Amino acid sequence: MKETEKMDVNNEIRRHNSFTSPGTRRAPVSKRAGRERCHSYHAQVFNSFDSSDKKISSANPNPKASEKMSFRVVRSSKFRHVYGQALKREQCYDNIRVSKSSWDSTFCAVNPKFLAIIVESAGGGAFIVLPHNKVGRIPADHPLVGGHKGPVLDIAWCPHNDNVIASGSEDCVVKVWQIPDGGISRTLTEPVVDLVYHQRRVGLVLWHPTAQNVLLTAGSDNQIAIWNVGTGEVLLSLDCHPDLIYSACWNWTGSKLLTTCRDKKIRIIDPRKGEVEAEAIAHEGSKASRAIFLKHGLVFTTGFSRMSERQYTLRTPDALGEPIVTVEIDTSNGVMFPLYDPDTNLIYLCGKGDSVIRYFEVTPEPPFVHYINTFQTPDPQRGIGMMPKRGCDVATCEIAKFYRLNNSGLCQVVSMTVPRKSELFQEDLYPDTLSDEASLTADEWLAGEDAEPCTMSLKERAVVVQGGYVSGRAQQLTVNKRSNALATGKDREKEREKDKDRSPTPAQKRDDSQAGTPASATPPPAVTAAIEKQLSDLVEEIRKLKSVIVKQENRIRALEAAAKAAILSPPPPEPSPLPEHNHDTPVPETMAPDEV
Repeated sequence: MKETEKMDVNNEIRRHNSFTSPGTRRAPVSKRAGRERCHSYHAQVFNSFDSSDKKISSANPNPKASEKMSFRVVRSSKFRHVYGQALKREQCYDNIRVSKSSWDSTFCAVNPKFLAIIVESAGGGAFIVLPHNKVGRIPADHPLVGGHKGPVLDIAWCPHNDNVIASGSEDCVVKVWQIPDGGISRTLTEPVVDLVYHQRRVGLVLWHPTAQNVLLTAGSDNQIAIWNVGTGEVLLSLDCHPDLIYSACWNWTGSKLLTTCRDKKIRIIDPRKGEVEAEAIAHEGSKASRAIFLKHGLVFTTGFSRMSERQYTLRTPDALGEPIVTVEIDTSNGVMFPLYDPDTNLIYLCGKGDSVIRYFEVTPEPPFVHYINTFQTPDPQRGIGMMPKRGCDVATCEIAKFYRLNNSGLCQVVSMTVPRKSELFQEDLYPDTLSDEASLTADEWLAGEDAEPCTMSLKERAVVVQGGYVSGRAQQLTVNKRSNALATGKDREKEREKDKDRSPTPAQKRDDSQAGTPASATPPPAVTAAIEKQLSDLVEEIRKLKSVIVKQENRIRALEAAAKAAILSPPPPEPSPLPEHNHDTPVPETMAPDEV
């Protein structure tokens, strides 16, 4: 009995030391329970991941042996060595007057055809649209897209048509534009359609990922409007935010909406019912926060702590108030924009005013958000845009491409690459990605249907275009074909043509047939002729001014050279006295007049 009592006492002391010893301190019961809940949730959500721990456990029935074999010093991932490389300056875009607005926006949008940047413009708001092959120094008189009466705050390319872009402005109007394939040759002031609903400035525009012609807009009036661009009508309006809306994001199928607000809360909303399904405090800080839906349903947020420290969190939709991961990064003041790649589960954090791009990988293994690396540049960034995956160059194993705007007017192109020795197509790096086809129509989505986004293979349906890989099929602007709002514009144009008894030029017909623009989006021929005459007069005046300037410069140079020669050269010698001439002596006739 005594030996048994001694053993019990020793076991009790050993168990007590396991709780109190600093080297073997165990986590509290509440944290262990939360960790188990996270593991169980990830086991359900990330069922598509290939977990090496599962393979080991199925191969080894012995649990102890499995624990020993599953221990790894270095995490295995094909994206651990992703590195960023900036292109040369001559391959970037320079001399861009980036907008000086204090609005928290990326100021940049990019797709496989065009690069759009919000610029500083007098007399209203404008943005510039550049084809990818127009690199180098941009002329100061480059044509703009400028039909807004106030500064442009946000722009977004349509994911189902690379020629359509939407813009929101301080003039409370959302405009949808159509860009021809070769870019614009003159300043574009007539949009395809105007969307008028908001009472205050519109700071957020967002296209639906699966439904065609569906656009979300959010304004400073705390309202969210969901439009059918084809008819120019508001499908749904959401009034569930008490304060300014910072960001919005659709989930993978477009059935749910995730928003962040100035009241520090994130909300998951069913847009078709207008109901808030879940809400919670995102970050304790008072500065702007951002939130995005990941492909498998998790929620990733960025914001500020109570001590103004920047942090990110990972949450589950069924427990928004209990983050799985909360990590503090630094104490900078810039708002962080999370840019997500659903094909690789990589998240890129780009802060306004930062000179770095941090990127992380989300996996079902703890700590679930793994830091990979940081891309460092010497210049702070004003804005940033991310190229869709179908615009990346698969020949060089490029998995992401960013367009960084600097305060100096340089748009720097940064390529994220996975180092591979083989030059063949890497199927593990490029699964089927999002295509430019819509899964649903606006009416089908409004009726309650949901569908997965259409995908495409970069190996089978890709061609090399301007240094990247895009879909091989021709892009047509379907938004105009079914537009009731645009039909009225056509009718007005027909009446105007009857009154003036003029027909469009062949060039305008060709542009309308190729790009699908309505006649109302192109100025009438008389206006075009007047503009061309004014331009020719301006060119002639500029040519005359140039010639005058050149003449004056030559005259000034000659005068400067004469003055310098007069200063440097010695004074001329005094002339010798001439002999006196006898006037009575006759002058010979053979002498020249100047010899007399």
